[in-house]
Amino acid sequence: MRMGMWVLALLCVYGFAWGVGADKNVRTERISGSAGDVLEDNPVGRLKVYVYELPSKYNKKLLQKEPRCLNHMFAAEIFMHRFLLSSAVRTHNPNEADWFYTPIYTTCDLTPTGLPLPFKSPRMMRSAVQLISRNWPYWNRTEGADHFFVVPHDFGACFHYQEEKAIDRGILPLLLRATLVQTFGQRNHVCLKEGSITIPPYAPPQKMQTHLIPQETPRSIFVYFRGLFYDINNDPEGGYYARGARAAVWENFKNNPLFDISTDHPTTYYEDMQRSIFCLCPLGWAPWSPRLVEAVVFGCIPVIIADDIVLPFADAIPWEEIGVFVAEEDVPNLDTILTSIPPEVILRKQRLLANPSMKWAMMFPQPAQPGDAFHQILNGLARKLPHAKSVYLKADQKILNWTAGPVGDLKPW
Repeated sequence: MRMGMWVLALLCVYGFAWGVGADKNVRTERISGSAGDVLEDNPVGRLKVYVYELPSKYNKKLLQKEPRCLNHMFAAEIFMHRFLLSSAVRTHNPNEADWFYTPIYTTCDLTPTGLPLPFKSPRMMRSAVQLISRNWPYWNRTEGADHFFVVPHDFGACFHYQEEKAIDRGILPLLLRATLVQTFGQRNHVCLKEGSITIPPYAPPQKMQTHLIPQETPRSIFVYFRGLFYDINNDPEGGYYARGARAAVWENFKNNPLFDISTDHPTTYYEDMQRSIFCLCPLGWAPWSPRLVEAVVFGCIPVIIADDIVLPFADAIPWEEIGVFVAEEDVPNLDTILTSIPPEVILRKQRLLANPSMKWAMMFPQPAQPGDAFHQILNGLARKLPHAKSVYLKADQKILNWTAGPVGDLKPW
């Protein structure tokens, strides 16, 4: 019976391509996250943001030295800066600002293979905060409680790529009152600050647009995944990477005809996602990856395998309705779980995924578009207003410890 159900789903479930014209005939359904029906809210008129003008060594010069930063998964920090400079919510009068933004490119220091090195990030961030606290009066009024920072690295403002060391380091003490905009989201984790705005990683919009296939193309692949199952270089035993979840996918389903899984990354990767019903989105070293963005954009139902993940814009996006959640310990039963989903449930998830507002919310397009990830960040900030009176400190009152943290972080940058 279950095999018959998935065959029926395979034959009658068709995908919806992403594009302005492709969605005209799609029947839309109400989209409501935990904050209500807010996905299409317009932040203009609801808040004002002041952008600090920092020396270019904190941002533009880093990008000039390393232009690859424009294309990696942490590029949101760069594009958010560019967006705000021309946004209608920007104010040049700091006295009327609701929020203050400090443009620092903390992940724009890459290895030859393109991996970010966050070792200088704490010193860079500390230097920038010292600068704005000396030259403007606004930080000192709240010690950052009305400021936000984009910290898109693996473990956010803990600024380390290894989880154990990130946990030991903790969030940079000077940012403990600020709002953090970060891709990392895991419940009950020291690197996720309460009140943070969790955003999707950056995936190149123009590149995805060039790989669209006809809307009526059948979804003939049941389960799709391309990526590592083992990280041999960093985890020779194979049990720590992805907490063993990816290894379990491979060992249990490498010969299963329903699963199109491989370590190869074909040139048809984006096209294949558009031909797939389910796209696996397992954790790696961190609980998230750009696959989640790609799956949503291409209408492939994301199968989220990452216990305790905090998903991007969860107050606006109904993840339970568009995705499938599988506990890491249940990976060996993945085939049974997915073939047991009724076709009508699959169809409804695809209809929701086909909604243009759902796709735009996961993207950082240039130029910006109404409802895109830039606007979802601003909507999240607007929903935090007005600031409580308690965030404003009394004269000479101090809460944050400027000398807390590892000794190396205190060195000048």
